[in-house]
Amino acid sequence: MAKIKLVEAREILNAKGFPTIETTIILSDGKIGVASCPSGEKISHYEAFDLKDNDENRFEGQDVIKAVGNIKDIIAPQLIGKDIERLSELDRLLIDLDGTQNKSRLGANAIFTVSMAMAKAGAQSSSLPLFLYLKEFLKRDPGILKIPVPIFDLINGKIRDNGTADFSEFLIIPASSKPYLECVQIGEAIRKSLRQILETKYATVINDYEEGFNPELSSNKEAFDLIKQATEVTPIKLGFDVFFGVNCRASNFYNNGKYSIKDIQGNLSSNDLISYYDQLNKDIHLLYIEDALDQDDWGGWVSLFEKLSTSCIISGGDLIATNPYRLQMAIDKKAVSGVVIKPNQLGTVVECLAIAEAARQAGLKITVSHRSDETNDDFISDFSVAVAADYIRIGSLARGENISKYNRLLQIENQLKIL
Repeated sequence: MAKIKLVEAREILNAKGFPTIETTIILSDGKIGVASCPSGEKISHYEAFDLKDNDENRFEGQDVIKAVGNIKDIIAPQLIGKDIERLSELDRLLIDLDGTQNKSRLGANAIFTVSMAMAKAGAQSSSLPLFLYLKEFLKRDPGILKIPVPIFDLINGKIRDNGTADFSEFLIIPASSKPYLECVQIGEAIRKSLRQILETKYATVINDYEEGFNPELSSNKEAFDLIKQATEVTPIKLGFDVFFGVNCRASNFYNNGKYSIKDIQGNLSSNDLISYYDQLNKDIHLLYIEDALDQDDWGGWVSLFEKLSTSCIISGGDLIATNPYRLQMAIDKKAVSGVVIKPNQLGTVVECLAIAEAARQAGLKITVSHRSDETNDDFISDFSVAVAADYIRIGSLARGENISKYNRLLQIENQLKIL
């Protein structure tokens, strides 16, 4: 039985050039686990706390020296000599060492990198692929292992105050019957076609925050029309091979109990906005809608679910924030039919496995998602397969931090063929 021999941590840079944490776990049998932590550009009120130094003289206050120190000085001494096979107990130790509800003492970024690194080291020591190793910690077999359907972000809306569409991300989702590689090909073909249209008609930039295209649009509906045009010049059939989705991130256009979007003049109530979504769904046939209302507009979420859940997936991202208490509230209120799981929002691997299992038992569709400030770590690819996620969101088919995750899913697909 391998024991933890060494725990090391250091600052590295994420995909945007800001500091994050990389943790290395070395075991007594020589096996090694290395993990790095992403973070979100938009932080939910209900997710675990990333500890930053806030020193404006260094990396605009984004440095994580204190969190690295917490790993070296507080966490590491408690882990040395512990059996790596007891991941559940080790994650519980991390939670107890922190002692806060949102992991604000040691930092969720510190805790999560250690938890991931332990899981990777444990998988190495067990001679198992990480997705199979993680699957062993589920109390209930999630069924046949499969690659989740990738959701592709094509157009991004309002980032800060740049005058684009209100909704955050305009998405396409390949049919679940398609093999993984064909899904990737569909995403790339439509992205290429869309780029050609935008370069001809719009002043288009690539969004530094979510990697989709960022044209100036007069309405949210215009974004869907552009994607439809891009699809029509390919052999891909909208509504058959691929479907529309949207991440509204409605908290961005919610103020004092009212919503405001370009498509309709004036302030909107929850019911007004739901009526808009209902008509939009009739017009374009949405498969997936995420964060359609503010994260605290529970009454609106219940009404939305009653109105649209039979025709599209009502998914809670910011609403739930990978928080088990928020998930249970959403289940009890019958507010969602899907959940977005972003593992760093919770802070330990075993907790994330548990929340995925709870969502599955409640009959929710599971989307595993990356964050906007990513690293090359491909942990979530294995995690998504382990929990039998329905969908995965790992960004556009661009940038190394995204491609590393797509490529890991290709590797897993090949491994599944020989298991």
